[in-house]
Amino acid sequence: MNAIDCIKERRSIRKFSDKEVTADVISGVVATAAYAPSWKNSQTTRYIAVLDKEIKNRLAKECMMDFEYNIGTASGAPAMVVVTTINNRSGYERDGSATTSKGTHWQSFDAGIATQTFCLAAHEAGLGTVIMGIFDEKKVAEVVGLPEGQSVSALVAIGYAAEEPAAPRRKSAEELLTVK
Repeated sequence: MNAIDCIKERRSIRKFSDKEVTADVISGVVATAAYAPSWKNSQTTRYIAVLDKEIKNRLAKECMMDFEYNIGTASGAPAMVVVTTINNRSGYERDGSATTSKGTHWQSFDAGIATQTFCLAAHEAGLGTVIMGIFDEKKVAEVVGLPEGQSVSALVAIGYAAEEPAAPRRKSAEELLTVK
């Protein structure tokens, strides 16, 4: 699959088959996602693969801020990936001073690039994903035992798709682009 087809064909998948997703498969996806660009090649994004059903169900039931849509998606996914970032490195110099006026925002930017790269790599590997942003960060950190000095950036439900949703309408380039 070429890059343009991968970008255009990837969909957010919210219904998954029962087929197991293995640690080896997720490791392969992460190995590809490691090529995502980052601030000064800081590579601060980390991935916690949750394959244990009990932990995955705790994420679904305890961490989704009562948002039923995400509770259902997380409960039905064979696996969850907690995307994290190492704090205060992306957008900063080694001495701790900020390099950009964006401050801590830049680590979110890097995590976003890495998460999209992860999802595209998963699609190429035959997996479906959906990025979820409605969650209680402190509770997620507690449930997965997040290492100190890291923040939760996103949750990604991952598995083999049980649906092939149609592409949603996309805005035209004319609507999105301003040329000066």
